[in-house]
Amino acid sequence: MTEPLAAFSFAPASEEDFETLHVLRLAAMRASLEAVGRYDPARSRERFRASFSPAQTRRIVLGETTIGLIALRKEEDVWRLDHFYVHPAWQGRGIGSRVLEVVLAEADAIGIPVILTALRDSPSNRFYRRHGFVQTGESEWDIQYRRPVKGKYEGR
Repeated sequence: MTEPLAAFSFAPASEEDFETLHVLRLAAMRASLEAVGRYDPARSRERFRASFSPAQTRRIVLGETTIGLIALRKEEDVWRLDHFYVHPAWQGRGIGSRVLEVVLAEADAIGIPVILTALRDSPSNRFYRRHGFVQTGESEWDIQYRRPVKGKYEGR
């Protein structure tokens, strides 16, 4: 029997959430970073600190527990998905897909595409492609993606 999908909600992030969210991000990325020889908790903390914006971050919550985070930043005519992590203990249950579907529906409703960068060789690449993201570029460590607007604004 398949476990039913848990109901999540979004909660605002605050500066006080930084440490909790950093630890969650590190746990979510650890296997992928180790696979490419780039796991460095101090570097990860610095990178997250440099881009952490509570105003643009939502915590993904089940009950009273923060199980993930998602951060979107407006850039000219797109939303940049800066951070999207679900704690490994909650991965594989469809929560990430449901969170992304909500965010993409929000983007579609206002007619704005979403872009992001994913670590090369990370399982997240398959996840983003499944959700309509198309590769637009790559570098030594990362792959860039864009998800065009769907629905009534498509083709705009």
